[in-house]
Amino acid sequence: MEPLRILLADDRPLFRKGLAALLSSRGDLIVVGEASDGCEAVDRARELQPDLILMDIHMPNCDGLKATRIIKQEFPDIKIIMLTVSDDDESLFEAIKSGARGYLLKNLEPEQLFGYLEGVSRGEAPISPPMATKILTEFASQTRRAPAGEESKRELTQREREVLQLVTNGASNKEIAVRLNITENTVKNHLRNILEKLQLQNRVQIAAYAVREGLAKPDDAKGEPR
Repeated sequence: MEPLRILLADDRPLFRKGLAALLSSRGDLIVVGEASDGCEAVDRARELQPDLILMDIHMPNCDGLKATRIIKQEFPDIKIIMLTVSDDDESLFEAIKSGARGYLLKNLEPEQLFGYLEGVSRGEAPISPPMATKILTEFASQTRRAPAGEESKRELTQREREVLQLVTNGASNKEIAVRLNITENTVKNHLRNILEKLQLQNRVQIAAYAVREGLAKPDDAKGEPR
């Protein structure tokens, strides 16, 4: 597998340089460039076309949210993950609407960050557990889908319910496979069956369903790093 090519966008040089050194210590990660504000991030994205951008939100001249919108419009395949100290709801939901693939807080341990980035390579969307809880709560409160009845619940097998619970806890496919001692392909099959049976579209809706139906509480949806 080719190394993940990363662009860093943050207005604090000390943090940016430290993060670059940390990421470069891994053979599967390459920092191809840095940017000190949103405008420079857009320019560097056009020049380098990285696989992934770790983007701060609050930067001078052009903030990370505006830069994300511009980059995603021009380069929809570039994955952008917000890496920020901002944990307010407005920034979180605006980042998602702008096209961010994930939202991580800077208080991560290095190994947690590496775990999230490995998940990106597998197509996962990294969200810090406190942010995931906010998303689930918001989704569950806004959904207009009628609650599923007992018949729909009974359609799920015991194994599918176990997968449902772990998804709600924020576990990745790999983590679910380890916990249940099954393969990742089997996990994917269970997820596909759950989506079909409950007429849902994605993992977030699966988790929201579990919260809404009392199978898990939003405060419990913390999980391990993905």
